[in-house]
Amino acid sequence: MRLLLGWLQRCAGLFTPQRRERALTDELDAHLQLHIDDNLRAGMMPDEARRNALMKLGGLEPAKEAYRDGGTVPFLENVFRDARFALRQLRKNPSFTCIAVLVLALGLCASVSLFAFVDAALIKPLPYRDPSRLVYVTEKSAQFPHANLSYPDYIDWKRRNRVFSSLEVFTNTGFLLDSGGAATPVPGVRVSDGFFHTLGVRPVLGRDFRPGEDTPKAPNTVILSYGAWQTRFGGPTNIIGRTLRLSGVSYTVIGVLPATFQFALRGPAEFWIPLRPNSHCEQMRHCHDLLGIARLDPGVSLPVALSDTQSIARQLEQEYPRDNRGQGANVVPLTEAVVGEIRPILLTLLGAGLLLLLIACINIASLLLVRSESRRREIAVRSSLGASSIRLITQFVTESFVLIALGSVFGLIFADGAMKILLKLIPADMLGGMPYLQGVGLNCHTLLFAGGVVFIAGLLFSSVPTLHLYFSELRGGLTEGSRGSAGRAWRRLGSHLVVVELAVAMVLLVGAGLLNKSLHHLLHVELGFQPNHLATIHIAAPPSRYAKDEKIIGLQRDVLERAQGLPGVQSAGLIDLLPVGYNSNTDWIRFVGRPYHGEHNEVNSRDVSPSYFKTIQARLLQGRYFTEADSATSPHVAIINQALAKQYFPGQDPIGQRFGNDDLDPKSIRQIVGVVADIRDGSLDSEIWPAEYLPYTQNPDTNFSLIVRTVQSGGSVLSSLREAIRGIDPQVGTLDESLMPERIARSPSAYLHRSSAWLVSGFAGLALLLGVIGLYGVVAYSVEQRTREIGIRMALGAENGTILQLILKEAGWLTLSGLAGGTVCALFAATLMGKLLFGIQSWDLPTLLSAGGFLAAAALLASFIPARRAAAVNPVEALRAE
Repeated sequence: MRLLLGWLQRCAGLFTPQRRERALTDELDAHLQLHIDDNLRAGMMPDEARRNALMKLGGLEPAKEAYRDGGTVPFLENVFRDARFALRQLRKNPSFTCIAVLVLALGLCASVSLFAFVDAALIKPLPYRDPSRLVYVTEKSAQFPHANLSYPDYIDWKRRNRVFSSLEVFTNTGFLLDSGGAATPVPGVRVSDGFFHTLGVRPVLGRDFRPGEDTPKAPNTVILSYGAWQTRFGGPTNIIGRTLRLSGVSYTVIGVLPATFQFALRGPAEFWIPLRPNSHCEQMRHCHDLLGIARLDPGVSLPVALSDTQSIARQLEQEYPRDNRGQGANVVPLTEAVVGEIRPILLTLLGAGLLLLLIACINIASLLLVRSESRRREIAVRSSLGASSIRLITQFVTESFVLIALGSVFGLIFADGAMKILLKLIPADMLGGMPYLQGVGLNCHTLLFAGGVVFIAGLLFSSVPTLHLYFSELRGGLTEGSRGSAGRAWRRLGSHLVVVELAVAMVLLVGAGLLNKSLHHLLHVELGFQPNHLATIHIAAPPSRYAKDEKIIGLQRDVLERAQGLPGVQSAGLIDLLPVGYNSNTDWIRFVGRPYHGEHNEVNSRDVSPSYFKTIQARLLQGRYFTEADSATSPHVAIINQALAKQYFPGQDPIGQRFGNDDLDPKSIRQIVGVVADIRDGSLDSEIWPAEYLPYTQNPDTNFSLIVRTVQSGGSVLSSLREAIRGIDPQVGTLDESLMPERIARSPSAYLHRSSAWLVSGFAGLALLLGVIGLYGVVAYSVEQRTREIGIRMALGAENGTILQLILKEAGWLTLSGLAGGTVCALFAATLMGKLLFGIQSWDLPTLLSAGGFLAAAALLASFIPARRAAAVNPVEALRAE
């Protein structure tokens, strides 16, 4: 304890140097005076008494030095002294300091901000109990690697599996919350009774669903999300037991979920109810509308679980060949299901950020080399006065970390702002499906990452002048004779660093070019309709109020009449799922009169009104559109797209052909009356599937979308549409109001491609700037070091053009080396990011040539300035300066 207190007192002396020096001076003066008084009493003369006293103390300065070493920690005191000296050096060179700090801050900002997103999405564990044991369980078909489960299949999987301690299912739904006479659409999820128990989530208020609470005869219960409890109801503690009306049905609140609970697979759901097989779909094995989660038994690996579920799928296929033919099984970690789609994008962006950080570090290392070269005389003087190599190296290390500390402060400030900006750029509907991004920020993980980057950068920056010091002749620095060899050594190292910079810049430029070209192809892909001047709004009617098909059809007709009567509306149509969404709501069809062997012909299925195709201006290739005569009582008809006609009727006329379900139930048989050009019903980057379009009157639903074509911009029409629909029935809800161009632009595929292209382009621009600056620095330093050589050449008759060519040739070789290495690395990087490209190959030659040409032109411009300065050297002045 005494040693610890003594050490702490010595450390405290570092922070009070002036008071410590005053006390030391006073104490030494007192000791000196005591010795002088003793000598005077012994009969010495005053001068002799003082000289004798000084000799006994060993001299004032040595005594002070010995006291300082004993009163503080010498190593820490040296560090503090070096840090103060480093700050003075940086203040004396403001241009160097500002450039180095800004370059480091930008590189750190890019890497840290992107790592924060990678950490939130890919590294941080899901907020559930033992998340590594949770898996995502689905069926698998030829079209869908993760296909929905049917309810009967789920029951069989739950009973037969030997690998899951629990297996539960869920599916999205929507409700109309009765709020004082008006209906408010709210998102919800239907889950089996053990869903939250499987996740390991407990309500903060109330209770979880009990076993058997998802049976048809159980009371209607609901669990609220924390956000719904706070925003919808004000957060009262007596919410448990309250009755709510959702879509016309009464539910009793039994619990409130934790504020931290998130389930990204279903987005921002507010109401959770038990899943009961009451619907017609869930009573049929061939109707798939559920997804599963499961918890692996202890000791069961993922391959074993996959093998077990695949075995069950094969058994069900044999037992139910008509319904389960071709239906396999798929089991993946729940984390993979949550973030699998954005993983390659985040890793690509993080790689770009790290490459930019690498260029920044290389540039700063080059600046430090130049600075250490200019300080060679200072270093030599200090060495000749007795400074050891360790002492000089300590000084360089301290200066490097002081520089990094300044850059890190600004880098973290920039990174915090960049993260907030990036989050705001994500559309709200997409962000709702990414709840894991709520933790993005300067947390422990990002600060540890930043600390690691700073430490590695510190080692790099301190090693550069240290190695330069080690390989230089320190004593020779007192003369100018060693200048040429040291300059040549630095030019070689600096040249290598510039080649690396240019290669990295080439990689980023090619990546940016490929992503931008891919984005252009994506945004100009053929849609099959005209999106301009289209406005859309989704409509949800309470099933309890519109239980019969006649009432639903009446509501849909009223909506169309009200919409078409609004000012500025040219036409209006209805569809159950808007285009440029996703390939879903599929149907298995079988053609009349053709051999059938149990295969599943899966096609997209859409219910539309007669005016839908004219409203979106789709092209009719054959036959006719629907008419009002195609009613619920008339013969069933269908319109198909060109993809279906090509796949199932090659070289035939599909008009008049008939198809139905797998059983060819007479009620399911439809006659093809028209063929339309392919409409992109799925996402922008997905292939166009075969599709059937059915009259909405022959399959009415309480959820549908209204799409209108306006005379001018549709923004002013949206509010009028909403009021018109509410005027029909206040219990009908509206949501997702948007213009079609905006809907396409903010679609997940467009956003992900656009954000990747823009971010990588920004990194590429910074990398190009830093690479060009690095090349300029190397060439400029080379010109400075070769001033004597240039002067001699010109004195011997060399012309200005020859000198210009000499310098540009040196810069050209550096540029070509960087381009060659960068092209090889770019091809490899482009192959890795192949999943992010659309409509373009990773080895796209125009992009490679454009990136290389742009980089070469910028490098030529950067090297031309110092080359021209070299050509203008006066040989007399150059030789006199030497």
